[in-house]
Amino acid sequence: MKRSVLALALFFLIPVVAPAQSLESNLIDAVTLYGNGQYQRARDILQALSVAAPDNDAVWYYLAQTQWQAQEKDAAEKSLKKAVALDSTNFWYRRLLGRMYLMQNRTEEAMTEYEALVKAFPEKNSAVYELLDIYLARKEYEKALTALADIETQRGPSEEVTRTRYDIYTAMGKQEEGIAQLEAFNQQYSSPTILSMLGDYYVQDFADSLAQVRYEEALALDSSYMPAILGMSEVYRHTRRYPEYFRTLDKFFGSEDIPAASKTLYLNNLTRAIDPKILQLHREGFDGLVQRTAEVHPGDSTVLAAVGSYYYGTGREAEAGKWFREAADRFPASLGQTATYVQYLSLQKDWAQLQSRAMDAYRRFDELAFLDYANMANYELGAYQDIVKNSKEVLERHGKNKTVALGAYSMMGDAYHAMGDSKQAFKAYEKALKLNPTYAPVLNNYAYYLSLEGKKLKKAYTMSKKTVEAEPDNATYLDTFAWILHLMGKDLEAKPFFKHAMLYGGKDSAVILRHYATVLEALGEEDTAKVYRKQAARLEPTEKP
Repeated sequence: MKRSVLALALFFLIPVVAPAQSLESNLIDAVTLYGNGQYQRARDILQALSVAAPDNDAVWYYLAQTQWQAQEKDAAEKSLKKAVALDSTNFWYRRLLGRMYLMQNRTEEAMTEYEALVKAFPEKNSAVYELLDIYLARKEYEKALTALADIETQRGPSEEVTRTRYDIYTAMGKQEEGIAQLEAFNQQYSSPTILSMLGDYYVQDFADSLAQVRYEEALALDSSYMPAILGMSEVYRHTRRYPEYFRTLDKFFGSEDIPAASKTLYLNNLTRAIDPKILQLHREGFDGLVQRTAEVHPGDSTVLAAVGSYYYGTGREAEAGKWFREAADRFPASLGQTATYVQYLSLQKDWAQLQSRAMDAYRRFDELAFLDYANMANYELGAYQDIVKNSKEVLERHGKNKTVALGAYSMMGDAYHAMGDSKQAFKAYEKALKLNPTYAPVLNNYAYYLSLEGKKLKKAYTMSKKTVEAEPDNATYLDTFAWILHLMGKDLEAKPFFKHAMLYGGKDSAVILRHYATVLEALGEEDTAKVYRKQAARLEPTEKP
């Protein structure tokens, strides 16, 4: 049978047979349509050809691919198997069948098909590598090692094979055998990659001297090989040779060829792991690396943020703020950089700046989280009317979202109460509780504010009781409930709730301490009450106990 060639990047390229000009022309049309993404039209033509020329293996092969695109996987498999049956010597047909099994996670069938394929076509290295991937995915490590040996027999030793063999031995828990393979390869074929892998192993094994030898050998072959440079820096760090450590790392941070992302990853890890004592002794060196990174990548937002994180993590918060602010100002379209600076301002309790920056961010990004930060600042600044205004805006724009509306009504209620408008505050709380009758923050605040006014104590009691049942270790909720019990003349019942609150943070609140002292006094425990009043006074020395 004579064959003409149709080149098309489908799954693979194969020679195509056509016994008649009309068949060949139609087949070419179908393949062209397939290549242009017109899978349905291609499939219709090939379906007709499969009836007209059922003995043409190429027709079945291409039909299988159009059926696969149409998600007709069973039909595609049947068509491809017909192509294989018509020409079992075609490597591409059988390879595609194996791949179809893989794409359906039928790894057992895929492995069987590929094993037969490799046996039939030992010269096809691509099939051996794909079979190797199957073995590795199935953790068939012994078979994987055999496949690697076959590859090595055909192509000779290679760095890729050696690295893969090392990974397999490591996965098998036989890392020492893997290292022996690396060393054996290194004796015959010098490679910066293999040498650096050896160095990395010896560093982890605390064999710093041997690690240094391997890294030096790698750098002798390629003085700019970064894995070896970073490995050598680790040897210097382990052996506390910090001058050499900084000089070596300068090659990494000072290289324009190394992506900024790699450097920021290193800096971020350094910030988290650095020993404060080491930092204190070698601060100038560490600062130099950080500044070097900023010099090489002055316009990279992630570098600016990483430098800011370094200074913040090393206790220099004011310096960190300069970098966070620069990143936010230079990259106003970056949500991440804006958010980082807003969070920084909140941690610094710079309420005026936070209010301004957070509102600006909210207007630009329409993210409600920024409005929460703005309202936090407003509360601290006493700008309660702005909180009400912001909450009303949220309700107008997102009122259909119950979660968002719940938060808005809750915040609005707190703001109204802070302004002394209990009537509006309680209305807001009622609206919040209609959305979620079990929302503990509103139940607690509503109950506490009612208790302060001495009103509707039974209602306050019922609401507060729900909060302590939901969160029995929340000191704030325990305090509210116990205080309501006191107001209802149930001091003996209130006492155990205060005692429990003391175990979960109550000792850090002057208000809770004073409430507890009042209850103790009502129970005649004057001496103990004095102790708690003194503790409250220490927390708020300007406030009368």
